[in-house]
Amino acid sequence: MIFPPNLSLEALNDMGKNTMTDFLDIRFTKIGEDFLEATMPVNSKTKQPLGLLHGGANVVLAETLGSVAATMTVNQKEQYCVGLEINANHLKSVKDGYVRGVTSPIHLGKKTQVWEIKIFNEEGGLTCISRITMAIIDRK
Repeated sequence: MIFPPNLSLEALNDMGKNTMTDFLDIRFTKIGEDFLEATMPVNSKTKQPLGLLHGGANVVLAETLGSVAATMTVNQKEQYCVGLEINANHLKSVKDGYVRGVTSPIHLGKKTQVWEIKIFNEEGGLTCISRITMAIIDRK
């Protein structure tokens, strides 16, 4: 297990209160041995003018998952994590319902981490794949 044993969904969801995560109704739904999962509705807050899920909303979900996951793997009294780079390939449009993102680590280093995020529609189809590189910063 790469996350603290006492990590709870309630704690993860509380982290996002009064932030963009809260505004977009992103909710953490599962903690695994080496992955985190969250959902986001496809609604008026997350759609672009053509009525499709906005690519930027996909990136917000991806960055939320990767950033929170990275943060949960370091000693937060001594370090914190910030994003260095993120990319996303939007593979399939989504018009309604929910999307589900799952992140897992590719690299867990001492100064950087790389996380992969896959986003799926309600039918389980892959709609977006993203990768985020995180910097691990020592607190002073």
